[in-house]
Amino acid sequence: MPAPAREILALASRRRARATLVNVWATWCVPCREEFPLLLRLAREYEPRGLELLLVSADFDDRLPAVRRFLAAQGVTDTSYLKAEDDMSFIDALSPRWSGALPATFVYDGAGRQIAFWEGKADEARLRKSLEEALAKRSSMEDSSP
Repeated sequence: MPAPAREILALASRRRARATLVNVWATWCVPCREEFPLLLRLAREYEPRGLELLLVSADFDDRLPAVRRFLAAQGVTDTSYLKAEDDMSFIDALSPRWSGALPATFVYDGAGRQIAFWEGKADEARLRKSLEEALAKRSSMEDSSP
């Protein structure tokens, strides 16, 4: 589903999830393909705790069949997104710190605040630390609610 950056940010700030992991990837990006199984495994593991995974392909529209084949081969059945604006507008809207390198990973807490961001392939320890931090922020917010 095509989506501009503002829509991805709106999805990440919905209060439906306790934490949101946004991963921008492309079929031609080797590190993106390498980290994909880890992202999916952690998303399944953390989903019961309130994590939502948003996958955003940076492929061009003409690569949509390859995107669909890759997602199907990975067992992805949830809605995934395709960058729907020019590269620099998309990059700058998601984060002015992002150079545009792929993969790019963004972690948001349940209030839509960005907790972590990095470029390049993520390792499991970094992902877990960021997810735990995002989930803890939401939990501490809930604990202090009247």
